[in-house]
Amino acid sequence: MNILEEIIAEKKKEVANRKSLFPIKLLAKSIYFISPTVSLKKYLLRTDKAGIIAEFKRKSPSKGFINKYANVERTSIGYMQAGASALSVLTDTNFFGGSSADLTIARKYNYCPILRKDFIIDEYQIIEAKSIGADAILLLANVLTAKEIKSLSKFSKSLGLEVLLEIRDKDELKSISADVDCVGVNNRDLKTFKTNVSRSFELSNLIPDDFVKISESGIDTAKTMADLKQAGYKGFLIGEAFMKNARPENACADLVKQINAI
Repeated sequence: MNILEEIIAEKKKEVANRKSLFPIKLLAKSIYFISPTVSLKKYLLRTDKAGIIAEFKRKSPSKGFINKYANVERTSIGYMQAGASALSVLTDTNFFGGSSADLTIARKYNYCPILRKDFIIDEYQIIEAKSIGADAILLLANVLTAKEIKSLSKFSKSLGLEVLLEIRDKDELKSISADVDCVGVNNRDLKTFKTNVSRSFELSNLIPDDFVKISESGIDTAKTMADLKQAGYKGFLIGEAFMKNARPENACADLVKQINAI
């Protein structure tokens, strides 16, 4: 069993357990469940922003803890003050050291789009995402069937949540449905966790222009970001490059300054 298969097997158990602990009726009582959401798509298209989706990520399955004691409040506020367009918060606990509480804290202190980064396989997780303050969810084309992506995307939109569909190759382009808002190319292979940004350049012209294009992982220089912009990308999901620093928000600010100077 590779890392991704192990994660999904654990996620199925986790979702079943959370359903019994936190019924949908309870989730629906959250103040965030009735609150309006902020559009990730619109923020990524704003010309006064860098297009960076700055990620809060304590740990990865391949490298262990990256920044075990990072503070969600300080880091998320700092990311937005640095000029990031949006936030991404890992909510998986077992493999990424995150939690739903991390996202809710980020929501409390920031008015911006927040992406719930997790391995979504069930409608329950989408309801949960809305209840903890998320504005958008991530769906993985290499985990879900095209039918599941269509169904989960439609359900997300019914709750006012936008959808980022993550793909790895041209075959997964077939999974894009009309209810998807953004298409992200993950430069990291989730089976081996090796990173190659060339994947984004190879797929850029194959992604329909109806969708906001996002390049994910392995982006650590202003030059790479500038080249990806030229290739049509509007969003850049960056986590590890920031989080490996003691003050992730400072690393984000430095990159924004560099990209603005180009």
